[in-house]
Amino acid sequence: MKFRPLHDRVLVRRIEQQEKTAGGIIIPDTAKEKPQEGEVIAAGAGTKTEDGKLLPLDVKAGDRILFGKWSGTEVRVDGEDLLIMKESDILGIIEGSTVAKKKVA
Repeated sequence: MKFRPLHDRVLVRRIEQQEKTAGGIIIPDTAKEKPQEGEVIAAGAGTKTEDGKLLPLDVKAGDRILFGKWSGTEVRVDGEDLLIMKESDILGIIEGSTVAKKKVA
């Protein structure tokens, strides 16, 4: 299935955090918080101004981002849990780092 967000919305895959602390302590699933870091999978075209001009989004597919803890709406696309959120819910883009590969259990 192909999914294309509309207007100023983006489709985001959460990037899972490490399961161990720097000291080697394993963090159980019940103590983990939902990651606030993700990868943009797809982005809408942008928003229209009052005079009809299209303002493109600042993010694009492949960008690594930070977002608020309660941001977005969880959806399931092709069996994968993803988030749809407005661009305004994104706190910033992480530059200079590669996106972590999703772990397969």
